Amino acid sequence: MSPEPLAPQDVKAVEAQLGRLPRSIHEIGHRCPCGNPDVVTTPPRLEDGTPFPTTYYLTCPRAASRIGTLEADGLMKEMQERLATDAELAERYRAAHEDYIAARTEIGEIAGCDVPEIAGISAGGMPDRVKCLHVLAGHSLARGRGVNPLGDEVLDILGEWWTSGPCVGPGTEKPLS
Repeated sequence: MSPEPLAPQDVKAVEAQLGRLPRSIHEIGHRCPCGNPDVVTTPPRLEDGTPFPTTYYLTCPRAASRIGTLEADGLMKEMQERLATDAELAERYRAAHEDYIAARTEIGEIAGCDVPEIAGISAGGMPDRVKCLHVLAGHSLARGRGVNPLGDEVLDILGEWWTSGPCVGPGTEKPLS
């Protein structure tokens, strides 16, 4: 997947999605079929100096809400149990972890920041745990299908969250219903 540069209307859309000013966006990691950003990439160190391991930040409130429901329904526990018994899945998940770190390192180099505090740490619980489905889905959206097997599963279960229209509209300050 090719990240996109950040345009002023993207910043406004992300602000409306999050309900606050976004911090330290590097670029658009993925754009929803509705046209709005749904994942932003963030450098490994925020503008205020804080280390930030979440490279792929899911911004769409509709997708995030549905993923929160999946978490509450026990999907993380089920995935965690499968990681413990499925060697192939565990190997693919470890590869996703390595991809995440490599991409974050590249973004950090472009942004001119080194963040030894989070070296070797990805996000979402990778490589051994399942801790945040939002991160896994954001990784799959930004890097493309086939990179993060559990992120792909989340997206498959999530379905086409955008079909009811954009989560935020042009010039709005609040998410649309």
